[in-house]
Amino acid sequence: MKVDLFDFHLPEELIAQVPLMERAKSRLMVLDKQTGEVQHSTFKNIKEYLRPGDCLVLNDTRVLPARLFGMKEDTGAKIEVLLLKQLEGDRWETLVKPAKRVKEGTKLVFGDGLLSAVCTGTSDHGGRELEFSYKGIFYEVLEELGEMPLPPYIKEQLDDKERYQTVFAKERGSAAAPTAGLHFTEALLEELKEMGVLITFITLHVGLGTFRPVSAESVDEHEMHAEFYQVSEGTARLLNEVREKGGRIVTVGTTSTRTLETIASANDGKFIGASGWTDIFIFPGYEFKGIDGMITNFHLPKSTLIMLVSALAGRENVLHAYNLAVKDRYRFFSFGDAMLIL
Repeated sequence: MKVDLFDFHLPEELIAQVPLMERAKSRLMVLDKQTGEVQHSTFKNIKEYLRPGDCLVLNDTRVLPARLFGMKEDTGAKIEVLLLKQLEGDRWETLVKPAKRVKEGTKLVFGDGLLSAVCTGTSDHGGRELEFSYKGIFYEVLEELGEMPLPPYIKEQLDDKERYQTVFAKERGSAAAPTAGLHFTEALLEELKEMGVLITFITLHVGLGTFRPVSAESVDEHEMHAEFYQVSEGTARLLNEVREKGGRIVTVGTTSTRTLETIASANDGKFIGASGWTDIFIFPGYEFKGIDGMITNFHLPKSTLIMLVSALAGRENVLHAYNLAVKDRYRFFSFGDAMLIL
């Protein structure tokens, strides 16, 4: 299957650069995955499309302010560091710019010495392993010095760091937000609970691979980056009960979808409490075993995310809906509008 089959024309001005003042006032496109029928609404009205006994599955990962600006201790040359993954203790896998200036043994300083690091090695993809030194608690130092690692297509500065976090973000570890969850407010979640919709959480720490373009010509030549997930025994038990009682499992975001499908695929459609690394790649032809519907944002052309959405709702249905979204001036990507697929 050719990657070009998932291309569409997207005017650059439709890429949302800033979040809306009110989360739930984003637009909502509702796509019938069987017929391709499209309805237009507002996200705060999502309760009109859900039923008592349905279960929403949200990703409670919290984005690290993982972009650091510092300098080489010996020369004062400016360096930018992006934390990717904690390896062990205070040792992290990172991306460094300019990477050629940072070799094994290079010492870096951030925030007038509040944080320092030494390069302990290089990785296959050109990254750097850094071991950090600091006083106090690492994550508190990071909150003070770090900036949010916004996707490369967002050029505007983010005034409020919390607008790139979901209201239910809890488990630190992501390099990017699970953006479908950004539309929810605490009040909206309470309204859904009151009408009988069940709410549960999984964790998947989003890696920067989520923004990596597909450079292969054929879909099956693309390799996914692995991301860490965790599902509790309680959540697994709830999801199995929902399925047994005829309720629908609706994931919030591609991250929650990939997590549930990883577990359901390995357990004959059943859910179990589990944690580990997933590199599952979902594209048309995949048979879903864990979910019935999904809330998601509008994704990049030729991305693995639009391929996943196309696997659920059909490529032609999705591309038709995306062309309507362009025509109707929907806002795209991380800070953009939402789609509900049922």
